Amino acid sequence: MEKGESSTPTLSEDEVWAKLIPTDSRYSEIELRLKETVICSEVKHSSSEKQDWCKITRNVDLDSAMMQNRSLKEILVDETVVQEEHAAVIKCGSEISLGPSDEGYVKYRFEIMPTEESRRYIQIYLDVEYAKCCICLNIWHDVVTAAPCLHNFCNGCFSEWLRRSQERRSSVLCPHCRAVVHFVGRNHFLHNIEQDILLADPSLKRSSEDIVLLDSNASIKSPLVLSSRKSRRKRERSPSDAADRWEHSCPQCDTEYGGYQCNESTVHLQCQACGGMMPSRSNVGVQQHCLGCDRAFCAAYWRSQGVNGSNSHPLCSPETFKPIAERTVSRIPSLAHEKNHYEQNITERCIRQMGRSLQDVVAEWILKFDKREIDRTRMPLNHAEMITSRTSTCSECYDKLVSFLLYWFRVTLISHHLAPEDAQRQDCWYGYACRTQHHNQEHARKRNHVCRPTRGNHV
Repeated sequence: MEKGESSTPTLSEDEVWAKLIPTDSRYSEIELRLKETVICSEVKHSSSEKQDWCKITRNVDLDSAMMQNRSLKEILVDETVVQEEHAAVIKCGSEISLGPSDEGYVKYRFEIMPTEESRRYIQIYLDVEYAKCCICLNIWHDVVTAAPCLHNFCNGCFSEWLRRSQERRSSVLCPHCRAVVHFVGRNHFLHNIEQDILLADPSLKRSSEDIVLLDSNASIKSPLVLSSRKSRRKRERSPSDAADRWEHSCPQCDTEYGGYQCNESTVHLQCQACGGMMPSRSNVGVQQHCLGCDRAFCAAYWRSQGVNGSNSHPLCSPETFKPIAERTVSRIPSLAHEKNHYEQNITERCIRQMGRSLQDVVAEWILKFDKREIDRTRMPLNHAEMITSRTSTCSECYDKLVSFLLYWFRVTLISHHLAPEDAQRQDCWYGYACRTQHHNQEHARKRNHVCRPTRGNHV
């Protein structure tokens, strides 16, 4: 590892605030530790002689620097010529070429490193006794929160408590304070704290057998609304009552459909699309949760029960939740290729040049997906190994799946299907994980990012 040379006093000699990373791996990275640094390194591939060729000064915004040309030749910064003794602003991702690449000059990429100066940490001290489930007396596992009392439990522990409570009484009481529970859902914020505690003290971890048992008992995937109605006494309703009734209505609470009607202890799910309610039923053979995100959607369930929407009962459109094989796609999702518009346009042009439609390409790759010809490691959906073309998903998860399949379409594509200017682009070292592609349009355009990273800790 090379260091930049400087004659100015140091600000923090132990802190590397930026690096010059050569595009040719035969050369060393250059670390910048000082506010003002004269760079001395090889200039041409044909010579091992080192020369002073620029001075880099860190700007006060900490997000950029000023590069002054101290060589006897022109330097290119993001393809802009910088004459001798002239200066240019460089930002994270800027490419610096010490001369024309066809003449054998070395090229670097400027990268700003995360520093303590650019981060803010809040240190929290927590007594682990406050992070324990009162049912099993261990650190939470997949923590859920009950409302309105806001006590926290393991998902598996509370799920078992919920099942037993429904068998014995019409309402569910909190195991900690015995208050009536109206709502319970997973707490993702406390889940992160749970993970941090176990990292800090591994002795608090449970055995793998305990974890398997808890996960097998866990039934709370999306928020559950627990009804505790002891009376169905009719009364005259005000307009505000009607509004509340519409917001929390369930068709099967009032009428029997498909041979089923809710009772006083029925647990309800709230649809993520329309906000309507449906009974939580695991024995009807119909998906009530999207397998990709674990959120509840009512479309498939109400279709199976023969229920149609009305003004008094909101039901979401069938399009919001349906099997993957029944879906169609007419546009490349905005999530595709890590939201890199240049890569999305290349994929679109390529499909058009091949004389195919996007739907045709996606259908082909869904078939490969079903045959397990695709590595699912990076698939951005929950329960990735369980998903098939027959699985019902929400629209958002379907877009994520299409984006995942388009990545594999591109990385397996023969180069002659690409336009010459697209096929000639070099792969970015950091591939799809590159952060520079999101804020440096020139870098996003010049480098191919639909590829695996060759640097960094990425799969």
